[in-house]
Amino acid sequence: MNHALLEKNIGLMAVLIAIVISIGGLVEIVPLMFQAQVIQPVPGLKPYPPLQLAGRDIYIREGCYNCHSQMIRSLASEVLRYGPYSVAGESVYDRPFQWGSKRTGPDLARVGGRYSDDWQRVHLTNPRNVVPESNMPAFPWLIQAKVSAAEVHAHMRGLVRLGDPYTDADFASIAAAVDGKTEMDALIAYLQGLGKFRPKETQP
Repeated sequence: MNHALLEKNIGLMAVLIAIVISIGGLVEIVPLMFQAQVIQPVPGLKPYPPLQLAGRDIYIREGCYNCHSQMIRSLASEVLRYGPYSVAGESVYDRPFQWGSKRTGPDLARVGGRYSDDWQRVHLTNPRNVVPESNMPAFPWLIQAKVSAAEVHAHMRGLVRLGDPYTDADFASIAAAVDGKTEMDALIAYLQGLGKFRPKETQP
């Protein structure tokens, strides 16, 4: 095909670009659908319990993913800083996943248990109190807002339709799990659970 003709015909070029991208996408994505490691959870991983699920919703609602990824690449510098590299089996129950690539702040894939609940509470209320040079916004309103059991219940019902194996016992535990809990409590519970079920074969 005449290259000059192709460059002058925007419509034809757009169609050909779409075809190339589609083929590339199929080559990359379709094989993953048949790999068990992509759809099977890592050992010990279960769907988020009610309070952590509420915290994850708050994490997404407040836009934390805009500055924090949850995907450690298999580069030596990343593994040394953040811990074992991420694998797909850790994110089986993440809808949507929080991998990301932009890091204004540090990656949070292995942050669970790294700091105490009190540290997290102070940090979320005013990050400058523990990290003076931080440019992270404060989230003081989370201390007052209460977690809604009805919203958690509805979210879990939706996840069941997508294939998450929540049981009747899980639903029965919602009210007690979130009773009297604030959105700050929920977000901290979510953060403290991140990276707890990393694959043993990738541990340093």
